Amino acid sequence: MAQDTLLTLSLAILLLPLAAFTVMIFTGKRLPRQGDWLSTSAIGAALVLACTVLYAKLTLYGAETLSFNFTWVDFHGVPGIGPLRIVLGIAVDNLTAIMLVVVTLISTLVHLFSIGYMKGDVRYARYFAFLGLFSFSMLVIVLANNLFLLYVGWELVGICSYLLIGHWYEKKSASDAAIKAFVVNRVGDLGFFIGIAILYMTFHTFSLPEIFDGIKSGVLPFGSQWWLTAAGVLLFCGAVGKSAQFPLHVWLPDAMEGPTPVSALIHAATMVAAGVYLVARLFPLMTAHALLVIAYIGAVTAFIAATIAIAQNDIKKVLAYSTISQLGYMIMALGVGAYSAGFFHLVTHAMFKAGLFLGSGSVIHAMHNALHHANDHGTDAQDIRNMGGLRRRMPVTFWTFVVYTLAISGVPFTSGFLSKDEILAGTLAFGTLTGHFIIPVIGFLVAGLTAFYMFRLVILTFMGEHRDAGRLDNVHESPLVMTIPLVVLAVFSIFVFYAVNPFDGASGWIPRAVERPESVVPPALAAPSAGVFENVLGGVSLTAMLISLTVAGLGILAAFATYHWKKISADAVARALAPVHTFLLNKWYFDELYQAVVVNGVLGLASVLRWVDTWIVDGAVNGAGSLTRVVSFVSGKFDTYVVDGLVNFSAYISGFFGLVLRKFQTGKVQTYVLFAVFGVMAFYFIFRLV
Repeated sequence: MAQDTLLTLSLAILLLPLAAFTVMIFTGKRLPRQGDWLSTSAIGAALVLACTVLYAKLTLYGAETLSFNFTWVDFHGVPGIGPLRIVLGIAVDNLTAIMLVVVTLISTLVHLFSIGYMKGDVRYARYFAFLGLFSFSMLVIVLANNLFLLYVGWELVGICSYLLIGHWYEKKSASDAAIKAFVVNRVGDLGFFIGIAILYMTFHTFSLPEIFDGIKSGVLPFGSQWWLTAAGVLLFCGAVGKSAQFPLHVWLPDAMEGPTPVSALIHAATMVAAGVYLVARLFPLMTAHALLVIAYIGAVTAFIAATIAIAQNDIKKVLAYSTISQLGYMIMALGVGAYSAGFFHLVTHAMFKAGLFLGSGSVIHAMHNALHHANDHGTDAQDIRNMGGLRRRMPVTFWTFVVYTLAISGVPFTSGFLSKDEILAGTLAFGTLTGHFIIPVIGFLVAGLTAFYMFRLVILTFMGEHRDAGRLDNVHESPLVMTIPLVVLAVFSIFVFYAVNPFDGASGWIPRAVERPESVVPPALAAPSAGVFENVLGGVSLTAMLISLTVAGLGILAAFATYHWKKISADAVARALAPVHTFLLNKWYFDELYQAVVVNGVLGLASVLRWVDTWIVDGAVNGAGSLTRVVSFVSGKFDTYVVDGLVNFSAYISGFFGLVLRKFQTGKVQTYVLFAVFGVMAFYFIFRLV
């Protein structure tokens, strides 16, 4: 396959979901079945093309990067503006090719599952339209070879998450969750934007290859190695928001208010995967200090989320905190230098985590139907304490859910074992090289916690006896359109798709295809080289695997002993450790802390400013008015011809500017975007003059 053909297919993959969105948003309600077949077919076709691109890329071009560029803006030679030239484009390397398949595969299965799950929804066509836009946005991030286009896709993913999390916006909790996700991500995106600005001011380009070449040739932001580290950390802030890393992790559990298939898409292959993909894409410019920050943020996130997941009772909340913890694993892996292991886990996690969410959706769908038939509107269909005994009624959902749980727990012969053990070996190698042993300790501890809370979820949901066996009469397996995606994802959670040896993740085709890129930072700031890291990694891999299997086995054993065999009383443990249990149940009180410090702080500042406005600004105006009346009483005609004239003139000027400014407050987003563009151009001119 010629390079031009491969790049054309990549563009087609990008444009297919966008075309489906365009048709659906305008005519979806008038199409047969409200167009669900159109959106699903478009992303399915994109999946076929993505598989073609992946095969061609790996077999014909190896590690070569294929790219297509075009000049978007060129003010060269324009007085007062030039030289200003912005080149945009796409690139296809092995990392991109694999991600194209991951995104389109998960999106296709989510589309298919949604046909059954969302049947009868009041905004059915709009839902499928936004799914297509969401997929397009993530594909922009995957294909972009420059920071400008990547940032465009980044923000599109943000607005799509807002639209889909708030799909049922008439429910206040869903509306609030959408706003929370959007606002929290803006905090991280601000740091990301500043990092991009620093790099553009230094290199006068958004092109990643050109930026890498510039750093390699000795050009640094503001001529300082410290600023290169700062730029890397600021760029990572974008990943902290999108991939829900501490301290911006609080939005993701609330995002469960959206439809369950949306949760599967967000948590597996699109929004949260974007942050990990960003760190992998920008890895060459990360200094050793920046990577150390990344490693610790990932480790802390993994630990916090795993401890919270232990105490949650909502099936989707458990999976949400599991996602945060696993994302912490991926970020930690990239931070310690286990580059291929971190990306490998991104791929395997996409399969079993999407399956876990879709499996939970199958359970919730069945429970809702059962409660509806029982005319029970007071029981929470998502609370695992209201479940139990579902495995006999939902065998396909149960057995696929078990496969996903084995994979996320790192049990041999599953995909999760291959990728997670590579990460743990990487953390152990990093600790050996640098002395930061707290990171591998956290990694192994979280592995045990993950096995415990995931098997707790399986036991309470599917095993044992239901507390009200009569309700099970109305619980049935989900239709084929929902169970087929579950089976497909379960199959892709088995080791054979990734490595021939079920005990050696390093032998897998993904680690071999996605090798750690060469660092471009100054040698004094560079992390241990790939060669040095690999040498140490080979010596600790067996030790890491044995420790991992031990802690995972202990976690599974503890879950069965507590919730299935009843050898340990969970209630007694909760009472004995009441403060700890309450602390974890309330999610470390992060929401309360942010409410007290950030939200109430802003409201308090607003109150102070209101007091200043009322008593100082208005007081001064009122005082001036009183003084004017005194002067008027004394000077008579002076007030009539001078003061009133000035007042009338001021009123005229105020009215004139109010009339002008009112024209700019249109309430239309596109108008504000236009003003923002002109504002950026104005700042550009000012900076050039300065």
